[in-house]
Amino acid sequence: MALMAPKIPLLSLAPEELPGEGFRKRQIADWLYRKGARAWEAMTSLPKTLRAELAEQYRIAEFSSVEAYPSQDGSVKYLYTLLDGQKTEAVYMPYPNRKTLCISSMVGCPAGCTFCATGRMGFGRNLSVAEILDQVLYAAHHQGHSPREVRNIVLMGMGEPLLNTENVLAAIRRMLHPQGLAMSPRRITLSTVGIPRGIYRLADSGLGIRLALSLHAPDDETRQQIIPTAHRYRIAEIMEAVRYYYAKTRRRVTLEYTLLRGLNDHEWQAKALAQQFQGISVHINLIPWNPWPGAPHQGTPRAGILRFKAVLEAHGLPTSVRLSRGRDVGAACGQLALQQPV
Repeated sequence: MALMAPKIPLLSLAPEELPGEGFRKRQIADWLYRKGARAWEAMTSLPKTLRAELAEQYRIAEFSSVEAYPSQDGSVKYLYTLLDGQKTEAVYMPYPNRKTLCISSMVGCPAGCTFCATGRMGFGRNLSVAEILDQVLYAAHHQGHSPREVRNIVLMGMGEPLLNTENVLAAIRRMLHPQGLAMSPRRITLSTVGIPRGIYRLADSGLGIRLALSLHAPDDETRQQIIPTAHRYRIAEIMEAVRYYYAKTRRRVTLEYTLLRGLNDHEWQAKALAQQFQGISVHINLIPWNPWPGAPHQGTPRAGILRFKAVLEAHGLPTSVRLSRGRDVGAACGQLALQQPV
């Protein structure tokens, strides 16, 4: 008996590459990205024979199962089991004026940040274009929304997006496409630990999305204690790429800085951080550390966070303290580790 060819992931195709001629392509794109259909049977405006034919060739869903863990603050952690049995996560965060989804680009992460539970997992594999996109479509479906109602995407979940650049940029193009999710580039943020070649490529891509830099220290010595892989790229090299990104896009850069007690929260480090960002439009996002079992760090107390913030603001840098969401279900920044809440 001949083996059947594996089905093509429908979400791997750009809207103009979808099966059928012009009108059919637009119908299918509308069912996927506007109506959020999860199966061919749901696309009732297509002829039944065509739906059966397409179902033999293409798959829509990229997950064999999904578990949802709601937080007391209204956010929801999604644990996705991929078709090969590996797992990844996303976090849905509703706000009064917007719906935000934090998505992953990998299974695990190779960066190895010592404050991050995902980093302790190590690297599994890159996610495909379809697996990145389906995190958005499934979460919207589970929440009872059209996919286009999720208007803010942050690539801040598992993984380093700029080490999966091809798939991440292709997925973003489908998010921006007028027949895809039709999102504004200002509402998509990519967070990187600092991969210079990836930052240059993002700047030159023309996508116009926002860049967030996870620096976590103003000096190489401290940074290498926090991010063991940081020895590959010195801060000066990273900042040269960030300055290129800002000059090319004129997009304000977000700096992410997780405060760890006695390690990167000294006043001299706040002053040194301010010096790094002279001449760049930046918003600094101070992140209170979120605990996880076996972590080697302690978070900076609230008073210390506010002192650090005051130094940055005294040097003219707009600074905020992030409000952690989903902490009770292991969904806050640095907590994603494929763990079921207890």
